[in-house]
Amino acid sequence: MQAESLGLVVAFTAGLLSFLSPCVLPLIPSYATFITGMSLDELQTEGGRTRRAVMTHGVLFVLGFTTVFVLLGASATFLGALLAYASRWVEMAGGALLVLFGLYLLGLLRLPGASREWRVHIADKPVGYLGTALVGVAFGAGWTPCIGPILGGILTVAATRGSVAEGMGLLAVYSAGLAVPFLLSTLLIDRFLAGFTRFRRFLPWVSRASGVLLIGVGLLLLSGSFTVLAAFLNRFTPDFIQSRI
Repeated sequence: MQAESLGLVVAFTAGLLSFLSPCVLPLIPSYATFITGMSLDELQTEGGRTRRAVMTHGVLFVLGFTTVFVLLGASATFLGALLAYASRWVEMAGGALLVLFGLYLLGLLRLPGASREWRVHIADKPVGYLGTALVGVAFGAGWTPCIGPILGGILTVAATRGSVAEGMGLLAVYSAGLAVPFLLSTLLIDRFLAGFTRFRRFLPWVSRASGVLLIGVGLLLLSGSFTVLAAFLNRFTPDFIQSRI
């Protein structure tokens, strides 16, 4: 497993943890009804037309926030490339920032302004499919106390990548980790509602798991061991997987 592949695994995991965060998961029914213009009862119908409409709106919403995240990834990597002559210092600074983000998510550190909620508020969704994509862009451009540190952590990793394409790919995979469960939850909203009541009590542990992930990656970057860990894991990766990554 190469360092780039390990980074993709971390990015997808971070996207999944963002979806499971207390700032996103409880709001999935609200997002689903808002972007589709349907009630929860309508979303739970089994009609093929309803499912096609839900999928179309869901994909457009996902494309909206993915576009924002990928552009942020490109910008972060570009800035990192400008400082390529000091790449080790950039890596160490990024590692320290990740540790700070992780400590914040664990509740062990308070960051000025982090407890405030910064995001674009839309009272009424613009009409049609274009409106759904714009809502996705607004979601991607917004900040919440939960998703912000995780997204910031992945952007920090993107800044250490060797090319803009790698940074964009890293954020695309992060978006996939957020998008795949969102689409599945929207399509299977009845099962999501039933499962959420059981999962609700674990939400605080999601933030803690996110904090541990960011601290772990941060320490690897600080010590210069990220590529060392990738080389170690490479020994246990089956040949048929290595041939595909």
